[in-house]
This record gives sequence, C-alpha cells and structure tokens, in this order.
Amino acid sequence: MRNVLSIQSWVAYGHVGNASAVFPMQRLGVEVWAINTVMFSNHTGYGKWRGPVFPADQVREVFEGIADRGVLGQCDGVVSGYMGDAAIGEAILDAAARVKAANPAALYCCDPVIGDVGRGVFVRPGIPEFMRDRAVPAADIVTPNQFELEYLSGMTVKTLADACKAADAVHKLGPKTILLTSLHHDGLAADKIAMMVSHQGKRFAVETPMLKVSVNGAGDAIAALFFVHFGRTRDPKLALENATASIYGLLKRTEEAGTREIQTVAAQQEFVEPTWRFVAVEA
Repeated sequence: MRNVLSIQSWVAYGHVGNASAVFPMQRLGVEVWAINTVMFSNHTGYGKWRGPVFPADQVREVFEGIADRGVLGQCDGVVSGYMGDAAIGEAILDAAARVKAANPAALYCCDPVIGDVGRGVFVRPGIPEFMRDRAVPAADIVTPNQFELEYLSGMTVKTLADACKAADAVHKLGPKTILLTSLHHDGLAADKIAMMVSHQGKRFAVETPMLKVSVNGAGDAIAALFFVHFGRTRDPKLALENATASIYGLLKRTEEAGTREIQTVAAQQEFVEPTWRFVAVEA
C-alpha cells in the first residue's frame, strides 16, 4: 500500500481516530490522505471536551478537493472509524465507492465503532443500524471488537467456536475479511486476551498477555496497522501477527509510561520493528 484515504475523527491532545491511525500508517511508509470528521480538544472519555463536529457537506467538500487532483486512481484503500451521524457515514461510503471506481483493486476497511463490553452502545441512535445495514456490507474488511461482533451477528460470543459462527454471520453481510480486535472466551486464561481474523473460510487466532492499561484509540491503531499489512501481503495470518506485535508493543510502552493516552510517538519503533512477536494458530 502506498496511499490510503483515512476519514475519521481528530483530537488535538492525545490519540484517537485519525490522531491514532495516521502516524502508524505513515511510519510504515504509507502516504495518508486524512479527512477529519471532528476537531476536538481531547477524546470524549475525559467527560469534557471542546471543538466542532464537521458537517457531512464539509467532509464531501474536502474529498472533492482531493478528487480534483486526479489522484483517486492512485489510492490503494480507504479506512474509516467513528461516524458521528448517518450523513457523515453516507459521505464516507460515497468516497469509498468513488475510490474503488477509480481503482478496482482498492480496499475499504471499516472499523464499525458501536460500543464495547462493559460500556454498551456509546454512539448516537441510528449509528449501530447504519453500521450493520450500510457500512459493513460496503466494506471489504471490518474490524469489530467482541461487543460489535455480537451486535452485527446477533449472537452471543462465549467460546472460540461462537466467535467463528458470529464471524460467518457477519461475512454474510458482505465483508470478506474480519479482524476481531478483542476476544475473551471460556477457553482463554484470565491473564490473556485474543484477536482473531476470519478470511475465506480460514480463521487464525493469536493470544497475548493482558496488560494493565485502559486507553482510548487502540482500536483505531489496530485497524490501521492490520489494513496496511493485509493490503501489502494479502495474507491474513501474517497481517494479524504483524498488527498484534505492533499493538502489543504500543500498549506495553503505554503501560510502562503509566498514562491514559497511548504512546504513539514514543513507541513508534514498535510499528516497524516490534519487540515482541506472537504466533497465530488456526482456529
């Protein structure tokens, strides 16, 4: 992958959305064309923030400016995350469709941000349905967490077999590749966390130690890292292993720093030369 269009939120302080996804992709040598859907002072997990949500027309206007350069055919992929409302979602889907029309080999990766285990749904009303009915079917790759996989599939995931069945249900919505970014199941040790990729009838899972860290933005980084590695190799197992190694290194450095903001800059070498490696096994 050489050029990626990333349409996500932005924060001035800390790392979520594009502020989490853009730099790791750049560190991997990708030119990122970033379109921001919000400009907040900090992520909303702090409870207070300032800054505007950009209207869908403004997102479309920026995209049209890129299209005016005649470069859509050079775009290898589109990645999206949190969608503030359905209108912005439609603007993102239109942009992805335009890129794929200009470059049929381009991929669209959708991080279907809906909610999380323990927190439940944290997006605006209508967004979960938009993700399920419009965004996920349009995507080549989706990167849900366990809560989002359950919502999209309509199934409860308690075992690894459950996760595989839920992935099959989501495949039927449209996406060919599913990265499950967090998985706790009955067969997993309490001090471990897993990720799983499902692609063309094959599933691979990887386990890592559970770190004592609670941060925002890690999912955005995982989606971006996996997208680049998969786009370059078209090997789901290798892409899972590479993304896992980097995100573990990032979170390990964050744990060591004792901060609630992921250490994206300080841990940047983990994106290109991960300190820890993990082997994925067929699930």
